[in-house]
Amino acid sequence: MKKQHGPAFRKDLKLLNKCPDCQGRGFTNGVFHQLDCGACHSSGLVEAGTGKPLELQELVAQLSLRLQLAQREIEALKREPAMKGPAAIYEQNNRRGAGGTNFTGD
Repeated sequence: MKKQHGPAFRKDLKLLNKCPDCQGRGFTNGVFHQLDCGACHSSGLVEAGTGKPLELQELVAQLSLRLQLAQREIEALKREPAMKGPAAIYEQNNRRGAGGTNFTGD
């Protein structure tokens, strides 16, 4: 185990599982209406290792980290993939042509 003094400088992404009481929905079905799940603070998520609900402040931080990670993945998928192989060499400017233009060898 790593020795640490004081609080961590960065928040770590904790592993979360679906709440076993509400199956990740955040509410349970009563006789006539839906009730907030008390086992997970109506979030539908609990800690993976212990199965205990997160504190509300920690829950907000973990959900924010997950949202930011998902947004980064979406942005990475939206970007055009970089060319690989001979196509990348063909498209880049090598300044070997007349007047410093691109020479492709065609």
